Amino acid sequence: MKRPLLDVIFASGKRKDFLLLLKEGPQEMETVLDSLDTTRQALLPQIKVLEEHHLVIHYDDIYELSTIGKLVIDKMKTLLNTIEVFDNDIDYWGTRDLGFIPSHLLNKTNEFEKCQIVKPSLIDIYELDKRFHEGSKNSDNLYIVTTFLHPHFPELMFELIEKKVMTHFIISDELLRKLLETKSAEFMQIFQSSFVQIYICNKEMNFHFVSSNDYYLMLSILKNGGVIDNRYILCKSKKAVEWGQEFFKYCLKHSKLLTGI
Repeated sequence: MKRPLLDVIFASGKRKDFLLLLKEGPQEMETVLDSLDTTRQALLPQIKVLEEHHLVIHYDDIYELSTIGKLVIDKMKTLLNTIEVFDNDIDYWGTRDLGFIPSHLLNKTNEFEKCQIVKPSLIDIYELDKRFHEGSKNSDNLYIVTTFLHPHFPELMFELIEKKVMTHFIISDELLRKLLETKSAEFMQIFQSSFVQIYICNKEMNFHFVSSNDYYLMLSILKNGGVIDNRYILCKSKKAVEWGQEFFKYCLKHSKLLTGI
Protein backbone atom coordinates (compact mmCIF):
# COMPACT_ATOMS: atom_id res chain seq x y z
CA MET A 1 0.00 0.00 0.00
CA LYS A 2 1.32 3.42 -0.99
CA ARG A 3 2.05 6.03 1.65
CA PRO A 4 0.26 9.40 1.63
CA LEU A 5 2.28 11.89 -0.41
CA LEU A 6 2.54 14.25 2.57
CA ASP A 7 4.39 11.53 4.48
CA VAL A 8 6.55 10.72 1.46
CA ILE A 9 7.66 14.34 1.11
CA PHE A 10 7.84 15.66 4.66
CA ALA A 11 8.61 12.60 6.82
CA SER A 12 12.19 12.55 5.55
CA GLY A 13 14.49 15.56 5.41
CA LYS A 14 16.61 13.83 2.76
CA ARG A 15 13.61 13.25 0.48
CA LYS A 16 12.40 16.82 0.93
CA ASP A 17 15.84 18.33 0.23
CA PHE A 18 16.33 16.03 -2.78
CA LEU A 19 13.02 17.12 -4.29
CA LEU A 20 13.82 20.80 -3.74
CA LEU A 21 17.17 20.32 -5.45
CA LEU A 22 15.52 18.69 -8.45
CA LYS A 23 13.17 21.66 -8.72
CA GLU A 24 16.17 23.49 -10.18
CA GLY A 25 16.38 20.91 -12.98
CA PRO A 26 17.84 17.44 -13.70
CA GLN A 27 20.84 16.57 -11.54
CA GLU A 28 23.64 14.03 -11.80
CA MET A 29 24.02 11.82 -8.74
CA GLU A 30 27.49 13.13 -7.87
CA THR A 31 26.17 16.72 -7.92
CA VAL A 32 23.27 15.66 -5.68
CA LEU A 33 25.57 13.97 -3.18
CA ASP A 34 27.82 17.03 -2.99
CA SER A 35 24.89 19.45 -2.65
CA LEU A 36 23.15 17.43 0.07
CA ASP A 37 26.40 16.38 1.77
CA THR A 38 25.36 12.75 1.94
CA THR A 39 26.36 9.32 0.62
CA ARG A 40 24.90 7.21 -2.17
CA GLN A 41 24.09 4.44 0.32
CA ALA A 42 22.10 6.83 2.54
CA LEU A 43 20.23 8.51 -0.31
CA LEU A 44 19.30 5.62 -2.62
CA PRO A 45 16.60 4.15 -0.30
CA GLN A 46 14.94 7.57 -0.12
CA ILE A 47 15.10 7.98 -3.89
CA LYS A 48 13.48 4.56 -4.29
CA VAL A 49 10.50 5.74 -2.20
CA LEU A 50 10.14 8.82 -4.39
CA GLU A 51 10.31 6.76 -7.57
CA GLU A 52 7.73 4.29 -6.25
CA HIS A 53 5.36 7.23 -5.72
CA HIS A 54 6.06 8.60 -9.21
CA LEU A 55 7.59 11.85 -8.03
CA VAL A 56 11.06 11.22 -9.49
CA ILE A 57 12.40 9.51 -12.61
CA HIS A 58 15.95 8.75 -13.65
CA TYR A 59 17.99 7.68 -16.64
CA ASP A 60 21.60 6.54 -16.40
CA ASP A 61 22.83 8.47 -13.31
CA ILE A 62 20.66 11.56 -13.84
CA TYR A 63 17.54 12.28 -11.76
CA GLU A 64 14.66 14.68 -12.40
CA LEU A 65 11.13 15.38 -11.24
CA SER A 66 8.27 13.59 -12.97
CA THR A 67 5.33 15.59 -14.28
CA ILE A 68 3.45 14.88 -11.05
CA GLY A 69 6.59 15.72 -9.06
CA LYS A 70 6.88 19.13 -10.74
CA LEU A 71 3.26 19.96 -9.91
CA VAL A 72 3.59 18.89 -6.29
CA ILE A 73 6.99 20.45 -5.61
CA ASP A 74 6.00 23.78 -7.11
CA LYS A 75 3.23 24.06 -4.48
CA MET A 76 5.48 22.58 -1.81
CA LYS A 77 8.12 25.29 -2.31
CA THR A 78 5.51 28.01 -1.78
CA LEU A 79 4.27 26.29 1.38
CA LEU A 80 7.77 25.86 2.79
CA ASN A 81 8.61 29.51 2.10
CA THR A 82 5.41 30.61 3.85
CA ILE A 83 6.18 28.41 6.85
CA GLU A 84 9.73 29.79 6.97
CA VAL A 85 8.42 33.38 7.07
CA PHE A 86 6.05 32.69 9.97
CA ASP A 87 8.52 30.42 11.75
CA ASN A 88 10.84 33.41 12.03
CA ASP A 89 8.62 34.56 14.93
CA ILE A 90 5.24 32.84 15.03
CA ASP A 91 4.23 34.73 18.20
CA TYR A 92 4.78 38.03 16.39
CA TRP A 93 2.81 37.03 13.30
CA GLY A 94 0.10 35.30 15.31
CA THR A 95 -0.69 38.45 17.29
CA ARG A 96 -0.77 40.86 14.29
CA ASP A 97 -3.86 42.21 12.54
CA LEU A 98 -3.23 41.23 8.91
CA GLY A 99 -6.70 42.20 7.73
CA PHE A 100 -5.40 45.28 5.87
CA ILE A 101 -3.50 43.13 3.38
CA PRO A 102 -5.55 42.27 0.25
CA SER A 103 -5.93 38.55 -0.40
CA HIS A 104 -3.73 38.51 -3.52
CA LEU A 105 -0.85 39.98 -1.52
CA LEU A 106 -1.53 37.95 1.61
CA ASN A 107 -1.00 34.88 -0.58
CA LYS A 108 2.42 36.27 -1.46
CA THR A 109 3.79 36.60 2.06
CA ASN A 110 5.98 33.62 1.16
CA GLU A 111 8.00 36.21 -0.79
CA PHE A 112 9.16 37.90 2.45
CA GLU A 113 12.65 36.47 2.01
CA LYS A 114 15.64 37.55 4.09
CA CYS A 115 13.43 39.16 6.72
CA GLN A 116 13.96 39.91 10.36
CA ILE A 117 11.71 41.26 13.08
CA VAL A 118 13.45 44.21 14.68
CA LYS A 119 12.77 45.33 18.24
CA PRO A 120 14.55 48.63 18.92
CA SER A 121 15.86 49.32 22.40
CA LEU A 122 14.20 52.09 24.40
CA ILE A 123 16.96 54.56 23.54
CA ASP A 124 16.57 53.78 19.80
CA ILE A 125 12.77 53.72 19.69
CA TYR A 126 12.57 57.01 17.74
CA GLU A 127 15.56 56.31 15.52
CA LEU A 128 14.92 55.40 11.89
CA ASP A 129 16.41 52.09 10.80
CA LYS A 130 19.84 53.06 9.45
CA ARG A 131 19.90 50.28 6.85
CA PHE A 132 16.56 51.33 5.42
CA HIS A 133 17.46 55.03 5.42
CA GLU A 134 20.82 54.43 3.73
CA GLY A 135 19.01 52.28 1.15
CA SER A 136 16.49 55.08 0.60
CA LYS A 137 19.23 57.67 0.01
CA ASN A 138 20.69 55.43 -2.71
CA SER A 139 17.34 54.62 -4.35
CA ASP A 140 15.58 56.16 -7.31
CA ASN A 141 12.18 55.81 -5.64
CA LEU A 142 10.81 55.53 -2.12
CA TYR A 143 7.23 54.38 -1.53
CA ILE A 144 5.58 55.07 1.85
CA VAL A 145 2.04 54.22 2.96
CA THR A 146 1.64 55.54 6.48
CA THR A 147 -0.68 56.75 9.21
CA PHE A 148 2.03 58.70 11.03
CA LEU A 149 5.16 60.75 10.35
CA HIS A 150 8.50 60.10 11.98
CA PRO A 151 9.58 62.73 14.56
CA HIS A 152 12.55 63.59 12.33
CA PHE A 153 10.43 63.67 9.17
CA PRO A 154 11.54 67.14 7.92
CA GLU A 155 15.27 66.46 8.26
CA LEU A 156 14.94 63.03 6.65
CA MET A 157 12.93 64.41 3.74
CA PHE A 158 15.29 67.32 3.06
CA GLU A 159 18.12 64.80 2.89
CA LEU A 160 16.21 62.66 0.36
CA ILE A 161 15.23 65.69 -1.71
CA GLU A 162 18.86 66.76 -1.84
CA LYS A 163 19.73 63.27 -3.09
CA LYS A 164 16.95 63.62 -5.73
CA VAL A 165 15.10 60.56 -4.49
CA MET A 166 11.52 60.54 -5.78
CA THR A 167 9.38 59.96 -2.69
CA HIS A 168 5.76 58.83 -3.04
CA PHE A 169 3.50 59.13 0.02
CA ILE A 170 0.06 57.74 0.67
CA ILE A 171 -1.22 59.11 3.96
CA SER A 172 -4.44 58.83 5.92
CA ASP A 173 -7.03 61.60 5.91
CA GLU A 174 -6.50 61.95 9.66
CA LEU A 175 -2.78 62.54 9.18
CA LEU A 176 -3.51 65.14 6.49
CA ARG A 177 -5.78 67.05 8.88
CA LYS A 178 -3.03 67.04 11.50
CA LEU A 179 -0.54 68.41 8.98
CA LEU A 180 -2.97 71.10 7.85
CA GLU A 181 -3.42 72.21 11.45
CA THR A 182 0.29 72.85 11.82
CA LYS A 183 1.00 74.14 8.29
CA SER A 184 4.66 74.35 9.19
CA ALA A 185 7.01 76.10 6.78
CA GLU A 186 9.06 72.89 6.58
CA PHE A 187 6.08 70.80 5.51
CA MET A 188 5.06 73.38 2.90
CA GLN A 189 8.59 73.35 1.49
CA ILE A 190 8.57 69.55 1.30
CA PHE A 191 5.11 69.49 -0.29
CA GLN A 192 6.22 71.92 -3.01
CA SER A 193 9.28 69.84 -3.96
CA SER A 194 9.19 68.22 -7.41
CA PHE A 195 10.65 65.09 -5.77
CA VAL A 196 7.62 64.53 -3.52
CA GLN A 197 4.16 63.24 -4.36
CA ILE A 198 1.48 62.97 -1.67
CA TYR A 199 -1.75 61.00 -2.03
CA ILE A 200 -4.66 60.85 0.41
CA CYS A 201 -6.17 57.43 1.01
CA ASN A 202 -9.96 57.25 1.31
CA LYS A 203 -9.83 53.69 2.66
CA GLU A 204 -9.44 52.75 6.31
CA MET A 205 -5.76 52.20 7.11
CA ASN A 206 -5.49 49.67 9.94
CA PHE A 207 -1.71 49.52 10.07
CA HIS A 208 1.19 51.71 11.09
CA PHE A 209 3.24 51.93 7.89
CA VAL A 210 4.50 50.01 4.86
CA SER A 211 7.60 51.41 3.13
CA SER A 212 9.83 50.18 0.34
CA ASN A 213 12.84 51.54 -1.49
CA ASP A 214 15.02 49.92 -4.15
CA TYR A 215 16.60 47.59 -1.59
CA TYR A 216 14.35 47.03 1.44
CA LEU A 217 10.78 46.49 2.53
CA MET A 218 9.83 47.72 6.00
CA LEU A 219 6.47 47.17 7.71
CA SER A 220 5.00 48.07 11.07
CA ILE A 221 1.82 46.09 11.69
CA LEU A 222 -0.67 46.72 14.48
CA LYS A 223 -1.33 44.05 17.08
CA ASN A 224 -4.79 42.55 17.30
CA GLY A 225 -7.07 45.16 18.80
CA GLY A 226 -5.24 48.04 17.13
CA VAL A 227 -2.36 48.21 19.62
CA ILE A 228 0.92 49.73 18.38
CA ASP A 229 4.27 48.37 19.48
CA ASN A 230 7.77 49.34 18.40
CA ARG A 231 8.64 46.16 16.52
CA TYR A 232 8.83 46.18 12.74
CA ILE A 233 9.70 43.85 9.87
CA LEU A 234 12.71 44.53 7.65
CA CYS A 235 13.22 42.48 4.47
CA LYS A 236 16.06 42.65 1.99
CA SER A 237 15.14 40.81 -1.18
CA LYS A 238 13.91 41.71 -4.64
CA LYS A 239 10.62 39.86 -4.17
CA ALA A 240 9.90 41.59 -0.87
CA VAL A 241 10.59 45.00 -2.44
CA GLU A 242 8.24 44.13 -5.31
CA TRP A 243 5.60 43.13 -2.73
CA GLY A 244 5.91 46.59 -1.15
CA GLN A 245 5.48 48.28 -4.52
CA GLU A 246 2.43 46.14 -5.28
CA PHE A 247 0.93 47.15 -1.94
CA PHE A 248 1.52 50.81 -2.78
CA LYS A 249 -0.24 50.37 -6.14
CA TYR A 250 -3.16 48.68 -4.39
CA CYS A 251 -3.51 51.60 -1.96
CA LEU A 252 -3.11 54.07 -4.82
CA LYS A 253 -6.38 52.80 -6.31
CA HIS A 254 -8.12 54.10 -3.19
CA SER A 255 -6.26 57.42 -3.07
CA LYS A 256 -6.20 60.81 -4.74
CA LEU A 257 -3.28 63.11 -5.45
CA LEU A 258 -2.92 66.09 -3.11
CA THR A 259 -2.64 69.06 -5.48
CA GLY A 260 -2.97 71.99 -3.12
CA ILE A 261 -3.06 73.02 0.52
